[in-house]
Amino acid sequence: MSDESEHTDVEDVATGESGADGDATADRETTRDRAVEGFDQGIVDLLSWVLDTETRARIFVYLRQNPGSTSEEIAEGTGLYPSTVREALAELHDEETVTRRKRQSEGAGNNPYEYTAIAPSELVSGVVEQVQSELNTVFNLDDHLDGAGNGVDDDADPVTITVEDGDADEDAEPDGAES
Repeated sequence: MSDESEHTDVEDVATGESGADGDATADRETTRDRAVEGFDQGIVDLLSWVLDTETRARIFVYLRQNPGSTSEEIAEGTGLYPSTVREALAELHDEETVTRRKRQSEGAGNNPYEYTAIAPSELVSGVVEQVQSELNTVFNLDDHLDGAGNGVDDDADPVTITVEDGDADEDAEPDGAES
């Protein structure tokens, strides 16, 4: 038996894999990896809609996984150009989607900014008003197009979106419910 063959057999025993069983495990891992990548891409697609671009979405996801990262670390971790990351971070900071603070380091030198993304629940709350307004525009499209009233109260919006805190009292009755 050759040294390489012995090494492979020892690895198979140590991992509990051999032959077809190893192939099945590899297939399961490949399927799992594809599912995770698909889920991650789905999140990025949704965030791309919320944050306007895929670049900003990738930065947001990276910062949720790696809070306190510098622009260089984000560029390396996302594969985006450093200048693109810096520009997107400036916009996200202006919109209060990310926070930043100077990194403290020993000695004289550059103290770069560290960035952290806001909680997803805060991001959703910020989008609710925009979605509500757009839905109301769609539902009132006839009024906007021809300016003619249809007997409906023009001051009333047909859509109201309410975001409740997840810690709300679970025993409370829903609006309009009787005990």
